[in-house]
Amino acid sequence: MKKRIVLILSIMSIAASAQQVLSPETLWKLGRVSVLGISKDGKNIVYKVGTPDVDANKINSKYYTIPLKGGVATEVTNASSLVANKNISPDGKYILSSQEVKTEKVLGKDFYPELQKSGAQIYDGLDYRHWDTWNTGSHNHVFYAENKENATAIDIMKDEPFDAPQKPFGGDEDFIWSPDSKSIIYVCKKKFGTEYAISTNTDLYEYNIETKTTKNLTENNLGYDTNPVFSPTGNLTWLQMKRDGFEADKNDIIVSFKGMNINLTANFDGTVNSFQWSKVGSKVYFIAPINGTTQLFEVTFPGMTKMAVFPVQLTDGDFDVHDIISISEGTYLVTRTDMNHATEVFSYTVKTKTWKQITNVNDAVYNSLSLPKYERRYVTTTDGKKMLVWLILPPNFDKTKKYPTLLYCQGGPQSPLTQFYSFRWNFSLMASQGYIVVAPNRRGMYGHGQEWNDQISKDWGGQVMDDYLSAIDNVAKESYVDTSRLGCVGASYGGYSAFFLAGIHNNRFKTFIAHDGVFNTQSMFGTTEEVFFNNWDFGGAYWEKDNAAAQKSYTKFNPITYVDKWNKPILIIQGGTDFRVPIGQSQEAFQAAQLRGLKSRFLYFPEENHWVLQPQNALVWQREFYKWLKETL
Repeated sequence: MKKRIVLILSIMSIAASAQQVLSPETLWKLGRVSVLGISKDGKNIVYKVGTPDVDANKINSKYYTIPLKGGVATEVTNASSLVANKNISPDGKYILSSQEVKTEKVLGKDFYPELQKSGAQIYDGLDYRHWDTWNTGSHNHVFYAENKENATAIDIMKDEPFDAPQKPFGGDEDFIWSPDSKSIIYVCKKKFGTEYAISTNTDLYEYNIETKTTKNLTENNLGYDTNPVFSPTGNLTWLQMKRDGFEADKNDIIVSFKGMNINLTANFDGTVNSFQWSKVGSKVYFIAPINGTTQLFEVTFPGMTKMAVFPVQLTDGDFDVHDIISISEGTYLVTRTDMNHATEVFSYTVKTKTWKQITNVNDAVYNSLSLPKYERRYVTTTDGKKMLVWLILPPNFDKTKKYPTLLYCQGGPQSPLTQFYSFRWNFSLMASQGYIVVAPNRRGMYGHGQEWNDQISKDWGGQVMDDYLSAIDNVAKESYVDTSRLGCVGASYGGYSAFFLAGIHNNRFKTFIAHDGVFNTQSMFGTTEEVFFNNWDFGGAYWEKDNAAAQKSYTKFNPITYVDKWNKPILIIQGGTDFRVPIGQSQEAFQAAQLRGLKSRFLYFPEENHWVLQPQNALVWQREFYKWLKETL
């Protein structure tokens, strides 16, 4: 009898623990997995786990190896030495690196050395600041040196006021060795000042270490050329966008072969995130958004044949495939997420179409939680199109109850809304706090064809807003939605969406949250650092009075036009070093809300950029987010 009681109590304890739900504090204890590569002996995956230390306000990292087929993870201290160094030339003689180099005078003390305490900065063109950093006259340059200690490194871009790797996010993927070790291929946008700010025209450059000369390999292409890689048979391959000034154009895989540039994804109505060659060079594998997820595809390299190539989708399901680690004998090693689970390593066997989870960094946490459910929903838009809407339901969802519901507005504006796992805008966390989340794949999102993606440009306040309202109106018909408690939340373009909808929602929503959102398209054009973006998406400058598209962006599609219709509480969040959507946007919005007498709050992070990255700031962000919803919804 005693044993039976103990057993019952144990079962009750397990059931109780399983009823826990994800909290902000738990979210910020999860490990973040990133893969360094396959070990030199080909037996193990080498990976890093970053774990937030909230007390110290930093991310602590540990490194591990685990067998390719799974097993026990082993902590290591020399992870970098276990993986082949791509920066060492194929012949082993040289090694590549990058470092910042001062190339021009910008600071007051540069011009006037006797005035060393001056903090002045002097600019003759744009690009005076980028993302979250002011231009101080220094640029990233590529160097090479003999592969030995204390060797002198040679700057292959000496005196050039350009960046390679590209700022702000470029790394050593921006430079590679040629197979014969005689040349260095690197990515660079060789434009300066205002010309730099209005263009997306990066090119691939080849520097010959024998002749010390540089050649532009992609001069004829006007858009982005990035991610150079050589195939196993020595063919230069890269990602390419065609249109200058459009950062969200279709990204294609290009192969340089016998004097021809072959577009492997010309027959694919989608955009490529990343790619990897097969070991023998007969196929290319790539990751691309498709129908609200990101999946793995393959395409055959035709060589000299005249065969038309058509990519084939290899994986399918309600998850995102992110990184290709390796491909061997019909088994694919990749990283994967879904809305309830952060990144882990998985293997996929093509023949049996089966998945195996290799790393299990966060399983113990997830196994203790009752997790939300997510559903696909298809909504007919006002122009008769079928739109995917992700519906995220709270843990232990009961359709007989009524739930407050959030319309989530994705940023970008051209970005996919997939099975991603964010440590900021986390759908699982939102639903775990008792909210239904409605996340529409509105116009402008990858994964539904390039036409769908293109339709948002020059139409920020048009069909997209109808898409949002179609989504929330459709879901609001469900008996479990409390239509008196609808909220609207979003960041970046999603913040713009919240500002805009606040003026046209016709009392659908009870509260709004806008993070780093565009509030005034005119002042946004005058202060953002990447002018090409506004030129493309707004259609031009606000002073172009004969430009109908531009004038619509600065009047009809400008949230300030509808501020007189604002009638609900709004939380406005801003990063102090966000130069993409500068602080003035949120200041203008908060001032308008306050002067109109609306309940409003300004949450300001002086040291954060477009994203909130520091653990303690992130927890403040999330606590204030849900505090606001409790107060106003």
